[in-house]
Amino acid sequence: MQQFDDTDTRLLSLLRSNARRPVSSLASELGIARTTVQARLERLERSGAIKGYTLREGAQSQALIRATALVSIEPRSGPNVLALLKRLSQVERVHTVSGRFDMIVQIAAKDTETLDAALDEIGATRGVRSSESLIHLSTKIERAPL
Repeated sequence: MQQFDDTDTRLLSLLRSNARRPVSSLASELGIARTTVQARLERLERSGAIKGYTLREGAQSQALIRATALVSIEPRSGPNVLALLKRLSQVERVHTVSGRFDMIVQIAAKDTETLDAALDEIGATRGVRSSESLIHLSTKIERAPL
């Protein structure tokens, strides 16, 4: 398991708040040389501690309707349901979960008609026992992924 020292922890924290910060800015903030920051970034990437840098779109580009579908599936139907979910372009993420539902499906659509069609397609999929959808109204807290 990767061990982080205080500098690694501070570097990761700075990147969480803004993954596009220049190496020179990170070096200045951490009080170390740019080459040291670059070497640490490369080590953290190789170890898997940093898996990539992501784009977080602003409000203007996020003019999408988002929903979460809670899906319950029939036994041994997971591969069939997952195959359909992979084909639906509106599906952003799928998580398997424990509890009353088997999957949580995060969906984004350009309008309510497209969202409705995606939810209908999920519900009509062979192997889906039931689904419940939750339309996202507003975002109160959004943190960068760890």
